[in-house]
Amino acid sequence: MDQILQQILNGLTVGSIYALVALGYTMVYGIIKLINFAHGELYMLGAYASYVAMKFFNMPYPLAIVFSILVCGVIGYLIERIAYRPLRNSTRISALITAIGVSILLQYTVMYFFGADVLTFPTVNLLPDVVLGNILIRGQQILIFLVTIISLIVLQYLVYHTQFGRAMRAVSVDKEAASLMGINANKTIAYTFIIGSILAGIAGSLVGVYYTSITPTMGVSHGLKAFVAAVFGGIGLLPGAVLGGFLIGLIETAFTFLGYSLWREAVVYGILIVILLLKPSGLLGKKGGTKV
Repeated sequence: MDQILQQILNGLTVGSIYALVALGYTMVYGIIKLINFAHGELYMLGAYASYVAMKFFNMPYPLAIVFSILVCGVIGYLIERIAYRPLRNSTRISALITAIGVSILLQYTVMYFFGADVLTFPTVNLLPDVVLGNILIRGQQILIFLVTIISLIVLQYLVYHTQFGRAMRAVSVDKEAASLMGINANKTIAYTFIIGSILAGIAGSLVGVYYTSITPTMGVSHGLKAFVAAVFGGIGLLPGAVLGGFLIGLIETAFTFLGYSLWREAVVYGILIVILLLKPSGLLGKKGGTKV
């Protein structure tokens, strides 16, 4: 039983990372119906930004997270302004191809400056470990879980209880009508990209602490799994992104614990196929005619 509880804890930790990235996916999709496949690379940049802040500028970890937030927020804005905004009225396939191109560009830019080898992330012990019987809860796990839950609460408040949130919801329903009502659609979309990029940057910084290693390709696998999590829970829904992240993390950990670690990737993508076929709106989504 102790082993099972320990694995559930590990699954929730991994799921929290997926959930943070999935929140960014679902925010962008919710407002402009774009699957931003460069989002995984923003997650990777968050890890590298924290690494640079701590390794070269000797910043403490809290300041390194702030540095990561600034870097990812600026790059997220530039991506939206330069790559996506000119294509907003183009076909979806054009935006999708552009997103893939931006993803590859960011990945190889990081490889150019840091190389393709695995880098060791500085050790961080921000919170103490907690021992409950035979179960060890690492400080990093507590930090990741708390950040995910706090992010969900803050975003829920932002979207449903602020003027900016009302503008986001108006733009997501009808951009042209929102513009006629005096809402600056371009600014609203840009801010949404910035918020999503910040969440990805925080997730990247946290995963560096948890796994103690980072690579330029880390955003590919985790980014795709976060996308699966967003679809699984209901893309466009913030609680759905977190629920999907937790479930994907638990499923992956369960297969690893049972000795089927080679199958965990296949299972995750199999879930995506099943969800798209049976319930494309996701677990928390309402029935609709449009598939992701």
